[in-house]
Amino acid sequence: MSEEIKLVVQQRTEFGKGAARRARRAGKIPAVLYGHGTEPKHLSLPAIEFARVIREHGRNAVLTLDIEGDKPQLALTKSIQVHPLKNYIEHVDLLLGQRGERVGGKGPGPF
Repeated sequence: MSEEIKLVVQQRTEFGKGAARRARRAGKIPAVLYGHGTEPKHLSLPAIEFARVIREHGRNAVLTLDIEGDKPQLALTKSIQVHPLKNYIEHVDLLLGQRGERVGGKGPGPF
């Protein structure tokens, strides 16, 4: 990992279609962080910052998530759902990672 990519995110307390639409109108992207046998965390990512990270570093960028009220955690983007007509990010699934961990595939490279 050549550059640390930090995102300040918030935990979501509201769920469902209406809450997701309100979050998107407020400039946030609904996201879920899961992995390593932990409970999934429902998050809100800043839409403009996340889109910039994807544009500049690609979909496989390793992110350091600064979750309010929790310690920073490493994450890798697992999937990004994009609106088919309007071309904006609707939802993101993030995979929790740990330093030194290999992530899928046969190629070299620790997480």
